[in-house]
Amino acid sequence: MGPSMRLNRRDVWTAVHDERRRLADNLAEIPDEMWQTASLCPGWDVADVVAHIVDTAHMGRLTFVRDMVLARFDFDRANDLGVRRRLRRRPADVVADLRAAAELTRTPPAPPATRLVEAIVHGEDVRRPLGLVGDYPVDAVLDALDYQLKTAVSWGGGAERADGLRLIATDCEYVAGEGRDVEGTALDLLLTISGRRID
Repeated sequence: MGPSMRLNRRDVWTAVHDERRRLADNLAEIPDEMWQTASLCPGWDVADVVAHIVDTAHMGRLTFVRDMVLARFDFDRANDLGVRRRLRRRPADVVADLRAAAELTRTPPAPPATRLVEAIVHGEDVRRPLGLVGDYPVDAVLDALDYQLKTAVSWGGGAERADGLRLIATDCEYVAGEGRDVEGTALDLLLTISGRRID
């Protein structure tokens, strides 16, 4: 874990586990027909995103490598394989799967910050279209944002999207980059750099 991380490894996993449980609680109240709502993640509906969260919660290094080989090293195609693996016919079963996976600490060969990115960004991918409100520790959001700023888009990051921008958080003390000023909450900056449209 790099020195710039605000959270240590244990705190990262605590934040991720808490978020998985909160999301499962939120989704347990959603009518079945709303699971087909388009998420903020391009090409995926709510059910797809939650299936992806469940899949990556179970994903260790060997599964990640196997999926990347099967997907011919296309990151997006590998993610689609995981979604198909975890989709269930009944939304209640997907919620149950998410609850069962909430405490897992498996991870592909990637820094701990990727778990924060996934929990927060995918949490908002689902919540915002459904009219739900997420609540994330600010240090977790900032660690996720820092990671996205140094990770290529092709690997799920947002480094290229931030070129020529100076990001300024309006809800905490955070400034990153150089160029044209872009202001927003830390969460909105994270979502924008991650390729989500914020209306």
